[in-house]
This record gives sequence, C-alpha cells and structure tokens, in this order.
Amino acid sequence: MVGSSGSSGSSASHPDQGQGQGQGQGQQQQQQQQQPPPPPPPEQESTPTATWPANAAVLTASDPQEPDSDEEDNDEDIDDDDINDDADSALGHDTASTTASLSASIMDYRTVHGRTFHSEKHATRYWGPNDDRQNDAMDINHHVLTLLLDGKLHLAPLRPDIQKVLDVGTGTGIWAIDFADEYPACQVLGTDLSPIQPYWVPPNCKFEIDDAELTWTWPAETFDFVHARYLVGAISDWARLFRQAYAALKPGGWIETWEPDAAFKSDDGSVPDDSHLVRWTTMNHEGGRRLGKPFTVVSDDLQVKSLQEAGFTDITVKNLKVPVGPWPADPKFSEVGQYSQFAIEQDLEGTIMFMWELVMQKPMDEMRIFAMNIRKEIRSRVIHAYIPARLVYARKPL
Repeated sequence: MVGSSGSSGSSASHPDQGQGQGQGQGQQQQQQQQQPPPPPPPEQESTPTATWPANAAVLTASDPQEPDSDEEDNDEDIDDDDINDDADSALGHDTASTTASLSASIMDYRTVHGRTFHSEKHATRYWGPNDDRQNDAMDINHHVLTLLLDGKLHLAPLRPDIQKVLDVGTGTGIWAIDFADEYPACQVLGTDLSPIQPYWVPPNCKFEIDDAELTWTWPAETFDFVHARYLVGAISDWARLFRQAYAALKPGGWIETWEPDAAFKSDDGSVPDDSHLVRWTTMNHEGGRRLGKPFTVVSDDLQVKSLQEAGFTDITVKNLKVPVGPWPADPKFSEVGQYSQFAIEQDLEGTIMFMWELVMQKPMDEMRIFAMNIRKEIRSRVIHAYIPARLVYARKPL
C-alpha cells in the first residue's frame, strides 16, 4: 500500500494503537505481536537457468522448455462484511467520539468488483486495493526487497541511537514493525491511507492514518530517518514530498527511497514488444499520466532529481534488477525471482483492476483473460524478465 504521511488538517491516529508523536487524535492502545514469516515461494519445476552477472551483461539461457500454458483464473471476492466488522471492532470502548467518527468514515472502504479500496474521504486516488489479498502480496514484496538487500532493512548509514523514524506509505506496517524490533530504543511511526496494520505491534511502533500528498503538520526537525518505498503511482509531486521530508528531518538526518519502475525488461530480448507484460507496462504508464501520478519514477530519475531540488546532499544510488521467476543461475537471485513471481501472482487481478478500468475501459472478463496471459508469460521458461528498481538515500546537511 502506498500513499501516506502528512495531512493538511489533523491526521487520524490508527484506532487502538499506542500514543506517540505526530498529529494522532484520541486515546489509543498498543499490543505486541510477532509478524508472521513470509509465505514459501511457489513450487517450481527444475529448469535451465540464465546467468545473472554483477555487471548486468546480456543474460542467456539454454534449451528452455515452455511449461503447460493452461491457467485457471482463481480470482476471489473479498467478504466486505468481514472487513467492516474488523474495522468497527478496532474503535474500542475508550476511543473519543470525534476520533471514532473520523475513524469510522476512513474505514468506510469503497468496494469495486468485490475488492476494497481506501475510503473516498481521502482526496488521493490510489490504484491498489487494501484488502487481505493485496496485503499478502505487499508482505511478500517486503521479503523480496529484504532478500535483495541481504537481510538489511535499510542502506542509509544510521546511528544506532536514532530516536524517531517515519515510514511513509507503511502499507501493512511490516517494515516499520521489523525496524522497531531492530531498534528497540527508537520510536517508529508508520502512516498510510488505510488502517490495515496489525494491532499487536512492538511498544515502540505506532501507526496513523495520513496522506503524504497533503501538507505535513509535524514540527520541523522531528525525525532522524524518513523511509519511503512502493510509492510508485501514488505521488503527483515528488519534489514537494521530499521538501516536506527535508523539513521534518533533523539536521544530519537521512532519507531513503526505494521504487520499482513498473516495467518488465530483459537483457536478452526475451520480453518482446508485443508481450502482455509490455502491454501491462504501457497501461500503467498511461494510467499514471492520466492520474498525474507517474509510474516512471526510475526511468525519469525522479528520486535523485527531487532529492537534489529539496536540498539533500550525500546522495547515493543503488540500481537493482528484480528478476521475475527462478531463471537466474545465481541461487540468491533465483530465490528472489521465485518470491517476486509469487508476489505478482498473489493478487494480479487486484493490481490490474484500477488501471484496466481507467485506461482500457473494457469488460472485467477481458481483464481476467489479460491477467491469465500475464501469468503464462511470467511462468514461461523462455522469458527472462526483470523489473528495474532503484534505492536512493541522502542526507540533510548539518
């Protein structure tokens, strides 16, 4: 889930979460819970592998075998009553009436074709569902990035005694929870458009409902570290986002941003221009253009340009390739590819749905066929696709 921190008015704290900094309202409670481990990668057949060299040379594979292409569409409807029941129970008996009213309205999710999206109370239009199926996919993506970073939650050189951290667009809160566990003396705040985070969290972690596109109202120089990822297609003005982060950071504080480029590439020409993967890329780029929220964050170098414009220094860039499928010969990247494929397949229809209606404007039955063809391609042993991504961290001068 993306889109999140900062609000033009007062932001609503996540009901029943612990009391902390920011602009949360009402009384809240905190509980502790272990985050469940990521699901195992899907079963894969033993297949020929292609090389994954560090210098990103052309990748090749030998004697690929195409798997059976029969695919069954397993799209499931989410039970909206269950979601609303959970949301209502989160208000608690001691929550102030004003906060309860605000929270109830924000939990009044939109339902589209059996899937739920964030409340219309937010002005921000965000393309992703906020239900369990999409949330599971986000948690798998967290594991993908953790694998790519060799188990690290960040690359910015943080001091061990940092005190306050902001996670913009926290989604399910999985990164914020893991970070709070790793830095138990640090207060971690995660913000998002929807209250989809767990209620059992570390005592030094809390969540608030907030919109990063609006004016941030935290006092200047509040945070030691601002973390943001998976905001692709959610931000209309990246320079403004980073200017607000700059103001909210203490001098010497760090910001880290990680974004994929919502595109499928190959180094060996195995992703043809007429593939459904390329058509999906084109649809997302056109949808982002219509929304005014670009999906071309990496290819347009928006992270670096916007960080420079905001005044950050010591900018460090790490370009990454996220393989889709187990095709790389390197065991690490083969595992990453299995999980990234699993994340895509976990909620392919939900990820496509919003842009399909906005751009294609065709029946949902055709969308399901489109999704089926995408599944065939990412399972193909002759396609060696990857998603370009970029991690950038930078420092606010002392």
